[in-house]
Amino acid sequence: MKKILLLLLIGTSAQAGFAQSLNANELRKHVEVLAADSLEGRGTATVGEIKAANYIAESFRKYGLVSQGRNGDYFQPFGLMIPFEGVPHQVTARNVVGYLDNGAAKTIVIGAHYDHLGRGYQMGSLASQGKGVIHNGADDNASGTAGMMELARYLAGNGVKERHNFLFIAFSGEELGLLGSKYYLENPTVPLTSISFMINLDMIGRLDTQRGLTIGGWGTSPTWGKVVPALARQDNMKFAVDSSGVGASDHTSFYLKGIPVLFFFTGVHSDYHKPTDDTDKINIDGTVRVVRLIANLITKVEEDTAEPQFTPAGNPHSGMTQSSFKVTLGVMPDYAYSGKGLKIDGVLENRPAQTAGIQAGDVVVRMGEYPVQDIQDYMKALGKFEKGQTAEVEVQRGGDRKVLKVTF
Repeated sequence: MKKILLLLLIGTSAQAGFAQSLNANELRKHVEVLAADSLEGRGTATVGEIKAANYIAESFRKYGLVSQGRNGDYFQPFGLMIPFEGVPHQVTARNVVGYLDNGAAKTIVIGAHYDHLGRGYQMGSLASQGKGVIHNGADDNASGTAGMMELARYLAGNGVKERHNFLFIAFSGEELGLLGSKYYLENPTVPLTSISFMINLDMIGRLDTQRGLTIGGWGTSPTWGKVVPALARQDNMKFAVDSSGVGASDHTSFYLKGIPVLFFFTGVHSDYHKPTDDTDKINIDGTVRVVRLIANLITKVEEDTAEPQFTPAGNPHSGMTQSSFKVTLGVMPDYAYSGKGLKIDGVLENRPAQTAGIQAGDVVVRMGEYPVQDIQDYMKALGKFEKGQTAEVEVQRGGDRKVLKVTF
């Protein structure tokens, strides 16, 4: 994106204060640094990820955050085993932790994972020839990390002593199974009972105004339904919600400890987990809008003397994890879609859906004999098929219905 985006002006006086403080150029700079080729995709425990950790820690130091690392610095190291060419290796990853101490009884955690897929050797690449190629991860998750850092800069420098402390955590090892957030919850630097709630920013760099924002964790506290809709309307932000506190990102670790969570996400796209997830595709304007919504949410919570109350939200995907499936269709669902069926946001290369002719934008309404009303129906239906089996998949494509033959 060649155009330099200036500070955004918005209507209400409360939002105007944030518009003068949230800096689009700072966000852009963070994304460019974290997603640069020189960091080689920030693979967990690689030199590129260490460079990213140093950059985040130095930013925390400049903002005046208190270090919350193990050795008086900002780093919380943890060990893990990573297989390379079939051989397991013991390595060290690190969370980066900074603390804004307002002397309060309660703390708000704002987190984002900064690791990505490196050169595609660890796991997770969806490119047909992904090994050895840098996966810069500009959206996943340089965008979320940049948003977290910009909130840290604002809250540390706004001249206001809020009634909460703020803990900013850049997690490592998310791509390998939420390892960094799990480690933090097992080795917290503040008492878990003091955490009011956790905000997770993961992939906030591709806001589409027509599709809008997806907000997860909606059911983990009744506060969210009371506060967020009005704030979104003020900025004409279209959004969809996911009630569950469980998902494929670091807020899950906090939810499982009985902590209210919110998860901000602008959606999966065709560059997801591929080398093409680059900085020039980031919507900086949209990223600022997401960060502004979070900043306004924090202000609203600060105005209330009561803390958000935790409510169990359940997990609509329980019992339907990837490991429970014998087959895969090879599609990326559009989680913001609220109509009937499963809308396809992207089709992975050389997978059954692509071979059968399924396209991005199609809405799956039937798989074999099983009708598909939503993602839960889709996942239940997927679990019915065996590898090598061929089944009819009916899709809505524009105004037409098409029946395609899929071989799993």
